[in-house]
Amino acid sequence: MEDLNRYRAPAQLLKALAHPVRLCIVHGLLREGTCNVNHIKECLNLPQSTVSQQLAVLRAAGIVAGERRGTEVCYCLVDKRAAALVADLMGDGRRG
Repeated sequence: MEDLNRYRAPAQLLKALAHPVRLCIVHGLLREGTCNVNHIKECLNLPQSTVSQQLAVLRAAGIVAGERRGTEVCYCLVDKRAAALVADLMGDGRRG
């Protein structure tokens, strides 16, 4: 039987993406490149607290990173595996 430890990191990545709001945020960052919280909350029509909570999960998983620009934080997608997976899930991936 295979060592289950090799499945822990991929399972954590899937767990972090397995929420409609987080999946939508990652998909939006994939298309836009960078966005601030206000832009994300307006696109999703959700309270800022909800968006911030979901971004915290994505940051903790290493999927997104935030960079402070004055009074706002701009987020970008930093995990290439997450980017490829979401692109494929949402039909944005290249098909061979």
